[in-house]
Amino acid sequence: MKKTAKKISTTKTPAKAAPAPVKAAAKAPAAPAKKAAPAKKKPATVSEPPATFISAKVDIGFGNHLYIRGGGPGLSWDSGLAMDCVGAGLWTVTIKDATLPITFKVLVNDLSWSAGNDFVAEPGQSLTVIPTF
Repeated sequence: MKKTAKKISTTKTPAKAAPAPVKAAAKAPAAPAKKAAPAKKKPATVSEPPATFISAKVDIGFGNHLYIRGGGPGLSWDSGLAMDCVGAGLWTVTIKDATLPITFKVLVNDLSWSAGNDFVAEPGQSLTVIPTF
């Protein structure tokens, strides 16, 4: 039996090409400059209503104190708000944040009500009353 020799190819196979170098990722083009947003308008400031000043001219005697009761910010018909004595026979109180008329009565020692109708002060008004007891 004859052995057949395998025929070996003498042709060279081309060598594998070296991988292509990896290119660095290109930088993205700069984004176009944004226009500054217009300044936001501040909401209109809500101004507080002007204070209402109530004064009472009355001599209630040494050792007594004057109070005010009524309907309005900081006032109640059930308990009085003390007034400040600023001079001989002159008492004052300041009511803030009133947006509606303030209806009130003056009391001595938060017990004795002034006679007559209720007093009414408009918001922002300076009112002087002369109560009788």
